[in-house]
Amino acid sequence: MIIPSTEVQNNFGKYLKLAEEEDVIITRNNKKVARLVKYREEDNYTIREGSSAYSHDGMRVSYEEFLQIARESENRYEYIDGQIYLLASPSYRHQIIIREIFVNFSLWFRDKECEPLTSPLDVTLYKNEENINVVQPDILVICDPESVDEEGERYHGTPTLVVEVLSESSRNNDFVRKLDLYRAAGIQEYWIVNQFAEEINVYTFTGGEIVELRTFKKEERVKSSIFKGLEFELEQVFG
Repeated sequence: MIIPSTEVQNNFGKYLKLAEEEDVIITRNNKKVARLVKYREEDNYTIREGSSAYSHDGMRVSYEEFLQIARESENRYEYIDGQIYLLASPSYRHQIIIREIFVNFSLWFRDKECEPLTSPLDVTLYKNEENINVVQPDILVICDPESVDEEGERYHGTPTLVVEVLSESSRNNDFVRKLDLYRAAGIQEYWIVNQFAEEINVYTFTGGEIVELRTFKKEERVKSSIFKGLEFELEQVFG
């Protein structure tokens, strides 16, 4: 139900009762500005102005609630173990590092079955049937093109390799939560690019377990374990 704000002000009790049955969208000057929703025990917001007005960072919500928030917001979010994480705008150096890695990936994977992609691209991963997660890796390599929908808009598979470039706000997620998620979700290789130490940690997973961890320093060549021959100088990446 969509109603103007003046109508809500004059009949708030009426629409408060209606909100128990369905969401009430409130408009001002013909623009949607707020939503009156039924209170839920685990939901700490009752009147939610346009979702972009809130970061929602740290909120614990259901997967369905996350999808609604993501649809309505201009912010970029990830959803890990039932909690929302706001993706901050990347720094200039962060983007340069992604560019350099992606250029090397693009050249190496050209004319091969697998292909590299960059964010923003939602990737839905499952720890189990009940634990649904949505992330946006900085770079991912997919080897299952059949998992892209017919419209070419959505990817529904599991990447073979993912790359995350650390930022001040993402350290815990990348080193702890995402490491655990990628391991459990069936991804085979995970690169954590530490721009502060100027090194790359390469994790290799088999059967949901870490079977190898290699750390490459700036003066070395980073090498993939599962894509033999994929390697390049870290001096190119960190400059």
